Amino acid sequence: MTLATLRNRLVQRLDPVEAWRPEGLAARSDFDLNPKAARPMRELRPAAVLIPVVARPEGATVLLTRRADTLVRHTGQIAFPGGRLDPGENAVQAALREADEEVALNPAKVEVLGLSDAYETGTGFLVTPVIGWLHEAPVTTPAPAEVAEVFETPWDFLMDAANHRQDFYDMDEGLRRWFWAMPWGERYIWGVTAGILKALHVRLYGDEPAPEVAAEEDAA
Repeated sequence: MTLATLRNRLVQRLDPVEAWRPEGLAARSDFDLNPKAARPMRELRPAAVLIPVVARPEGATVLLTRRADTLVRHTGQIAFPGGRLDPGENAVQAALREADEEVALNPAKVEVLGLSDAYETGTGFLVTPVIGWLHEAPVTTPAPAEVAEVFETPWDFLMDAANHRQDFYDMDEGLRRWFWAMPWGERYIWGVTAGILKALHVRLYGDEPAPEVAAEEDAA
């Protein structure tokens, strides 16, 4: 198989961009692994992230960032480019704008293939993952105030369930919070980022008789 099979799978199994609605509901959330946690009734704030899939000759990769150490929230965490929607924006517009602002990823270089499952964060955001296809290696420049590092992780690593684990931390209230994690080398991919990737894996390969083989062949 080739990169073309991965692109075709994404097009076939993702939601079309026209299906996005600002009042959409979350299909996945931080509460999936924590069903006993209190889930407040609230109006979720719309946000979007871009999952840039880079079609490298040696195999597909996913572009990720490490957040700046000077940020007040989520300091140093691994994330996708993204953020909250500005008034009048849809998810695709917001994801492309944020990627441009955070890492100078040229929107004209991104072919948007579709949308993955909307994700509710514990902090009250409804995040729409926008999957973009980059036909060539991107030229990026991180915005120092927001991003410390831009890097790529192999698709076959991220889409291999053997690399998906459930970790936890204990909260002050004596509760244990579970989350998905995908440690890659010295980088610890976890929380919302890992949860979105896990949901994408299930969406793309969940009904395959040998999902890991299919994922590995897609990235070949």
